[in-house]
Amino acid sequence: MTKTAITELPATTGPVFQPGDTGYDAEIAGYQTGYTHQPAVIVGAVHAEDVRATVEYAARHGLPVAVQATGHGLSVAADGGVLINTRRMTDIRIDAQARTARVAAGVQAGALIEAAVEHGLAPLNGSSNSVGVIGYTLGGGIGLLAREYGYAAEHVRAIDIVTADGRLRHLKPGDELFGAVLGTGGNFGVVTALEIDLIPVTTVYGGQLQFEGALVPRALEAWRLWTADVPEQLTSAIGMLSFPDIPQMPEAMRGKYVATISLAFTGSAEEGERLVAPLREVGPRLADDLRVMPYLESHAIHRDPPTPHAYTATNVLLTELPADATDAFLEATGPDSGLPVVAGFRHLGGALRRRGPAGISVDHREAEYVARAISMPGGGTPEAVRERLSQIQKTLSPWTIGHNPNFLYGGGDFADEAQTKAIYDDGTYDRLAALKAEYDPRNLFRHNRNIRPL
Repeated sequence: MTKTAITELPATTGPVFQPGDTGYDAEIAGYQTGYTHQPAVIVGAVHAEDVRATVEYAARHGLPVAVQATGHGLSVAADGGVLINTRRMTDIRIDAQARTARVAAGVQAGALIEAAVEHGLAPLNGSSNSVGVIGYTLGGGIGLLAREYGYAAEHVRAIDIVTADGRLRHLKPGDELFGAVLGTGGNFGVVTALEIDLIPVTTVYGGQLQFEGALVPRALEAWRLWTADVPEQLTSAIGMLSFPDIPQMPEAMRGKYVATISLAFTGSAEEGERLVAPLREVGPRLADDLRVMPYLESHAIHRDPPTPHAYTATNVLLTELPADATDAFLEATGPDSGLPVVAGFRHLGGALRRRGPAGISVDHREAEYVARAISMPGGGTPEAVRERLSQIQKTLSPWTIGHNPNFLYGGGDFADEAQTKAIYDDGTYDRLAALKAEYDPRNLFRHNRNIRPL
């Protein structure tokens, strides 16, 4: 779509951009650099009415609508159509007595944490401070304390959303769309605000243990056995990668194959030290910074990279994690595998097994682990990366039951109907497709892991 083809631009408080305008390139930029929206119109929304007017405009002209706050999860890039950038919508309201927060569409996790800790509270955030709260929650939200508190989406009390008919709706548990919106990543409209629970947590025992080279298989096996009986108050993950031998890396890490165990525990430091003792028995550690930290510093547990970059990722949910599975995974993702990846597992179970009263669209609750593989620069052509990631998935097929939407990064060419269906149980997907036909029959909201209208 060309600039001259766009007429009757929406009347909004926020700025409007078209290709060639000053600020257009900055507006489409996000954390994911491998995929970039190229819309015919961008609206920099500053409040819900801007969003409503823009969706109404797009519907009138039959234009698809994409949404971006931080760009972490961008996969299916817009070519033409309308992009709503919500990064200017940063209002946060804390109700300390009710232990809730109302967050607007552009709020990042770090800002919400800062606002909550002032009241002795914390959100159920993920590992990165720069992730948008709304996008993370709409994908379900597996956070630092997930095994104790469950999915972030099950702690949503209200949703403000603009649907494809240009209506701003206020949804609460029990409403037809409420459970459909949570877990489907923007398929049903543009969420302008959420009201969410906060939890009374002020500190957490956590950090990383790192092992190099020959100790990597031993660390993975120790972690696998260890997770069999740790309490729900402990959520952990293990990741393996080969650090590049470049000057930008810390000298201690250059060119080394490393396993990193990251964990968060809400119990006492003494109990935390007792629990991690079997992991320390693996051997000498490159790093061991487990400590009690204020929740404000919880982003230091996983230390996600702060700099925007290109990446593609896949994941599979696993019913169990036997030694055969970890051996095959190590062989497929290790330093001799031919594809530079960050690969690993996250421990699920605990409260993630239990469905809350809201009936959110997060399935495969029987999963005990999620396996992830994230491509790094230098992996080859998109086709080659896709093929290698598919091979990694196949190594775990005997134990696989589906995907988790929060950990499907980039890879727009992966985002087909089969992948989307694998996120849900059959009955759930059919119900969602029927609701999509009712609320978005023209599929305006399709720049995502798309649920097609029946």
